Amino acid sequence: MPAIPLSARPAQRKRRGVSPWVAVVRTLAALFAGYWVAWGSTAFLTWALPMSRANRVTTASLLCFAVWTVAAMYAFAARSAWHAWWMLLLIGAALYAPALMFAAEAMRP
Repeated sequence: MPAIPLSARPAQRKRRGVSPWVAVVRTLAALFAGYWVAWGSTAFLTWALPMSRANRVTTASLLCFAVWTVAAMYAFAARSAWHAWWMLLLIGAALYAPALMFAAEAMRP
């Protein structure tokens, strides 16, 4: 029986796309780190917006859903899952820090 040349053998399929674990890590970053950014932005906007307290809290709470959506999109657009986690955590901390420093004015939500 003659040997089959390599060019005639069926090609093995190469796996395309992203590893399932990378997708899970990015999904967790979108959920938890994105929530941290949304929470930090709510606290920051409650402190920074020039309105009455009730209007600041309402506006900040409504805008946090848009912020969370953008953070989730960033988690999947980042160069790596590690980069997505750290950037979102740093942004959330930077937004939450003024509310902690000026807690009396911010009246954290």
